[in-house]
Amino acid sequence: MKYFIYILSGIIFLFMSACTQTGYKSVHIYQTSKAGDKLTKSELTFLGTPGSAGYARVVIQPGKTFQTIEGIGGAFTESSARVLMQLSPDKRQEVIDAYFAPAGADYSLMRTHINSCDFSLGHYSYAAVAGDTLLQHFTVQEDMDDLIPLIKDAQNASKNRFKLLASPWTAPSWMKDNNEWNGGSLKPELYPTWALFFSKYLRAYTDQGIEIWGITVENEPEGVGGSWDSMVFTPQQMAEFVKNYLGPQFKKDGLTVKILIFDHNRDHVEEWANQILSDPAAAAYVWGTAVHWYSSTTEWYPETLNKVHQSFPDKTLMHTEGCIDSELPVWENDEWYWRKEATDWGFTWAPEKDKPLHPPYVPVYRYARDIIGGLNSWLTGWIDWNIVLDDKGGPNHAKNWCIAPVIARPETNEVYYTPLFFVMSHFSKYIRPGAVRIGVNNPLEALMITACQNTDGSIAVVVLNQNEAKSGFELQIGRQSVAMEIPANALQTVVIR
Repeated sequence: MKYFIYILSGIIFLFMSACTQTGYKSVHIYQTSKAGDKLTKSELTFLGTPGSAGYARVVIQPGKTFQTIEGIGGAFTESSARVLMQLSPDKRQEVIDAYFAPAGADYSLMRTHINSCDFSLGHYSYAAVAGDTLLQHFTVQEDMDDLIPLIKDAQNASKNRFKLLASPWTAPSWMKDNNEWNGGSLKPELYPTWALFFSKYLRAYTDQGIEIWGITVENEPEGVGGSWDSMVFTPQQMAEFVKNYLGPQFKKDGLTVKILIFDHNRDHVEEWANQILSDPAAAAYVWGTAVHWYSSTTEWYPETLNKVHQSFPDKTLMHTEGCIDSELPVWENDEWYWRKEATDWGFTWAPEKDKPLHPPYVPVYRYARDIIGGLNSWLTGWIDWNIVLDDKGGPNHAKNWCIAPVIARPETNEVYYTPLFFVMSHFSKYIRPGAVRIGVNNPLEALMITACQNTDGSIAVVVLNQNEAKSGFELQIGRQSVAMEIPANALQTVVIR
């Protein structure tokens, strides 16, 4: 027997070789850190047997399986499309390739808006003619000069193809009881028209060469205080709409698009899932439940997500929106994204009892922690919000400024890939659609870890160290192991083949 010790990029690898060793052959390490790593790659042969390192042992369990992953990605919005249109053709293509090409983040699950949203240049609807209940004047012409070209260009860059989810923020104002774009509810007598609207939208996008994989019934149906494009549903109203109108309309039109309910913050998902999915007539049309992260900057609600999964194991759970909200982008200062300075809407506006859920936070950790914790709590996909915004956090007609992983300055044709872009890449690039989450026995409180096995047999293990000290551990799979260290303030993806 011979022992070999390698030190590379601050990571220590200890191997025990044996001529009869079989199984996994290699380990690739991808690291992003406060110290400046951005998907920094290390590559070594995976040999070794467990127990030789003297570290606490993290055991990967391929035989223990959980949910199948649908994908990881972000969102196409009119705002993102308009920012990209203002860049030079070469710079625009650079950003699209960075997100969608196999050599880039290789995003596999995307979202877009139906009608306008807050990240649009203004209010608009595909059914602009008031009283047109048969939707004879329906058209997606509004999207033809920006949103649709962006989606098509992303499709061309995405050799592995991504799934596309679509969500409405609101029906046109004439369909609502307050006759406004913001707030209000769908008029009950127009439930059939709104169901037909979905069907026409899906057909119109198909005609443009864009297949919509799934829809959510309504973005943030509990309301946003009337601050921007929105429409309120109760769980009972959503159940009625799905079982008596939307589901039958899709069935009549031969549409097999996935239907997801809720699409709002995780703290209330259990109530919504229980009320809608306990109705067999509604549940028959529902594929899954969508959630957002805005109810907390620290909590990913594992108990709640696990309860919903246990109650409805045949329905998927998916995160469909999250971002660094209520913040203006910080330009070309990577360190800021690793500092505990960001605050969200709840830091100021949350009820006093909820303020502990909204402390100042580290943007990098908020993303990595939520994705790891969410995957470990049965989420099958994770979708970020805008893929690109300008350095003012927009454009946004509601003045709801936010940060995107990629920020652009169109006037100087500059693009800044923030650390958040690399955090997203840790998951999207190495945990692919069809991967299955597998067991991890992690005795280390200092580290968050998740693991998935891809359809090609490779295993991706993502490790987050939020602490100011490095942490050593022995990663074991079967009769093989590797001893390693993750630096302070770092994220690693370990790809085992």
